[in-house]
Amino acid sequence: MDEHTHDEHKHSHTHTKTKQVLNRLSRLTGHLESVRRMVEDGRDCSEVLMQIAAVQSALSGVAKIVLKDHIQHCLLEAVETYDYSAIEELNKAIERFL
Repeated sequence: MDEHTHDEHKHSHTHTKTKQVLNRLSRLTGHLESVRRMVEDGRDCSEVLMQIAAVQSALSGVAKIVLKDHIQHCLLEAVETYDYSAIEELNKAIERFL
């Protein structure tokens, strides 16, 4: 998520929430690993499903941070530079996400 130029966009990607996203992803990785161990250990399915739901919720939270950051920085910059392909790409990403 560092500043770089994507082949399809004319603007640079400046993200302000990179550290926050990486920290959350690290915690999610650990949480998902613990769910895997629960399955290996034969833990109760209800417990496993509750933890999977928690992981999904946390991952959705990360996605919201990335989306807000993208809208506030990358998308705003794209509109200012008339790079409407960025809006099209965001729409495609949202459709896949939802």
